[in-house]
Amino acid sequence: MNITLPTLLLVEDDSNDIMLFRRAKDKTNLVNPLQVVEDGEAAVAYLSGQGQYADRNRYPLPALVLLDLKLPRKSGLEVLAWLREQPGLRRLPVVVLTSSKESTDVGLAYDLGANSYLVKPVAFDSLLEMIKALGLYWFILNEKPDINPSIGE
Repeated sequence: MNITLPTLLLVEDDSNDIMLFRRAKDKTNLVNPLQVVEDGEAAVAYLSGQGQYADRNRYPLPALVLLDLKLPRKSGLEVLAWLREQPGLRRLPVVVLTSSKESTDVGLAYDLGANSYLVKPVAFDSLLEMIKALGLYWFILNEKPDINPSIGE
């Protein structure tokens, strides 16, 4: 029997943060496949299955989105607002993972439908602990909603 693990989508433009996240994910033995897009427009294209992301075997709909706020081409808040307007995707869990501790960013993210808001840890050990907790909570403990990948419905 072939079991497909739920995919994690990281929306992050900082190459150092991407590299650290990959290292921490590997070190914590989080085995879920990881997809990475580096700007807000690419995130929308990925989530809507458009352009190069049309092949859902290669680019599966994620079970969880980790979304930075400060992104080129379309901000994380704009991506979140777009996502929550899509009937087929609005239930998709989104964790904001950013360096901003600004209360206005936190409030806006929750107002737009973020499921959680996490500040990127500075220390690698703290990042390891965060990724362990994310994997445990979102992929094992959390009851996942039905996601309808048909955008236009």
